[in-house]
Amino acid sequence: MAQKIIGVDEKVPVARALPLGLQHMMAMFGATVLVPILTGMDASLAIMCSGIGTILYLLVTRSKIPSYLGSSFAFIAPVAAVVASKGVEHAMGAIVITGLVFLVVAGIIRLAGTGWINRILPPVLVGSVIMVIGIGLSATAVGMAFNNGGDTVDYRGLTAAAVTLLTAIAFSSYFKGFIATIPVLLGVVVGYIVAVLMGLVNFQPVLDAAWIGLPAFRAPVFDLAAIILVAPIALVVVIEHIGHLLVVGEIVGRDYSKMMPQSLAGDGLGTLAAGFLGGPPQTTYAENMGVMSVTKVYTTQVFWYAAAFALLIGGFVPKLKALIQSIPTCVMGGVSLLLFGLIAANGLRMLVTNKVDFSRNRNLMIVSAVLIVGIGMECSGLKIIAGDYEIPGMAASAVLGIILNLILPRDKTEKGLI
Repeated sequence: MAQKIIGVDEKVPVARALPLGLQHMMAMFGATVLVPILTGMDASLAIMCSGIGTILYLLVTRSKIPSYLGSSFAFIAPVAAVVASKGVEHAMGAIVITGLVFLVVAGIIRLAGTGWINRILPPVLVGSVIMVIGIGLSATAVGMAFNNGGDTVDYRGLTAAAVTLLTAIAFSSYFKGFIATIPVLLGVVVGYIVAVLMGLVNFQPVLDAAWIGLPAFRAPVFDLAAIILVAPIALVVVIEHIGHLLVVGEIVGRDYSKMMPQSLAGDGLGTLAAGFLGGPPQTTYAENMGVMSVTKVYTTQVFWYAAAFALLIGGFVPKLKALIQSIPTCVMGGVSLLLFGLIAANGLRMLVTNKVDFSRNRNLMIVSAVLIVGIGMECSGLKIIAGDYEIPGMAASAVLGIILNLILPRDKTEKGLI
C-alpha cells in the first residue's frame, strides 16, 4: 500500500506537526553546525540564523515552497580565510553583501523572466545535476558513518550508524500512519540510544550548559577586501539553489520555475539576516529534501515548526543545543546515507519520468560528462581554484552541462528539450 502524500498546502494536527518539524531540524543540524565550526563562527548563531532564514524564506515564497535554509558549505574557505585574517566582524560584513548579491540576481531573473530556464536546464541536465548532488554528498555521509569524525574506521560508530540507517528504513518501510512519517527522527533516536550504550556520547557539555542564555552578538564591519573574497561565491550558490529548487519541484510534483525570483530572494534575505547577526551564509538544504522524499510529507507547515525549533534552541536554550550536539557524528552519518541516496534517486526518477531518450548521442554526452565530472570532483574533494575562489564539483558540472546542452547539435526530429 502506497504511503499517503501530505501536500504542500495541507495541514496536519499540531501534535503531529511538532515531531515532523523536529525531524527536519535534526536533519539539518549536523551540517549547519559544522560550517561555523570550520569557519570559526558561533554555532549557536548558525542554528538561530537557520531558523530565522527559513522563516524569511517561507514568508517571501508565501509558504508555497517546502525548503529549509541552513549554513552553506560553498563559503567555508573564503569565510574561514576572512575570520582568520581579519576577524568574525569582517566576515559578517561580507556575508551581508553576499545576501544583497542574491537579491540582485533575484531581481534580474524577475525582470528577464524564467522562460530561459527550460532552455538551458532541460530534464536531462537537471536530473543529472540532482544525481551529482546526492551521490556527491555520499563521501561526506560515508565518512561520518565509518569514521565518526576521525580519520580511521571506528567500528563502534559504524555499528551505531548501521543501526540508525536500518531503523530509519524499517520505520519507513514496515510501518504505516504517523510512524511512517517520522522514520528519520526515530532512526536518530534509536541510533543515539545505541551510541550511549556503546559509550560514544559525552554528556558533560550538556550538564555544563545553561538552560537559558543568548548567543554573543557582534556588529558587522564592511571591508572591501573581505567582500571581494566572499560575495562572488553567491553566483556559485545561485546555481546550487536553482538545482535544489528543481529537486523540490520534482519531489512534490510542482513546477517552481516561475517562483525562482522569490526563492532566491528568500535565500538572500536569510543570508542578509545571518550577516547582521553573526551566522554563516544560507542555502537550501538537501538533507531536508531527503526527509520529504522518504516521508511523503510536503506541507510547509512543518517547516515553520522546524524553523521555530532552530530559533528557540540556537537563540535561547543552550542546554537543548548541547543535547543535540551530543549526537555522535556516526549517527548523523547513518541517516545521511539514506537522505543523500534519496536525492540521487530523485534525479534518476526525473530522467525516467521525463522519458529521456538515451539513444540520442547528445543526451548520453550530457549525462556522462555531468556525472563523471561532478561526482568525481565532489567525492575526491577537488575544487577548481579561480583566484581567491573555489568552484565545487556540483557547480562545475552544472556549468559544463549547460554549455554542452547549448552547443551540442539536436536531431531535426527532436521534440522539446529532452
